[in-house]
Amino acid sequence: MFPTFRADDSALLLIDHQVGTMQLIKNLPLEVAKRNTIALASAARILNLPVVLTSSQEERLQGPLMPELKAILPTAFERRIKRAGIVNAWDDANFRNAVIATGRRKLIMAGVTTDVCLVYPSISAVQEGFSVQAVMDASGSPFEISEEMSRRRMERGGVVLTATNTMIAELAQDWSTPHGSQLIELLFAQVLPRIS
Repeated sequence: MFPTFRADDSALLLIDHQVGTMQLIKNLPLEVAKRNTIALASAARILNLPVVLTSSQEERLQGPLMPELKAILPTAFERRIKRAGIVNAWDDANFRNAVIATGRRKLIMAGVTTDVCLVYPSISAVQEGFSVQAVMDASGSPFEISEEMSRRRMERGGVVLTATNTMIAELAQDWSTPHGSQLIELLFAQVLPRIS
């Protein structure tokens, strides 16, 4: 049975949420992926989760990380792992060591794109004994077929697929706690602008 993720045993990894790579998301609306990424970052701040950010070749087409991440997670942003071009972030020793340094064995991952930046490190982490949940609506691919193949490959590799609201609710456990109250407000703020 897959373990429940809690605030005291989980870490958030956001992989290549860069202004250029975000433009490659076509399997869901870009604003949805962006909004969910911001929600995950905000939840991590509320719960004081360790966060590891990474980017690839910021000076090229990929561009810098989303500026919202700097505003929400300034320390993690400043400490982000700037990869020179290694596709599988897990193969970058600086990234892998930063994840291990969190001391957490349960990893919440999102990446852009799913079919390049998320599929490989999520499976690699599972192979090293980590429990991994991939947040699919804070990730995305250029094509539905590549997204679907990546989902199948991750699931076969032992990665649990989830969505932002589900992940935040799992971490909250109880809406009546101080942190739970902040998280439910965060979820409502994510949904209400779309229906008002």
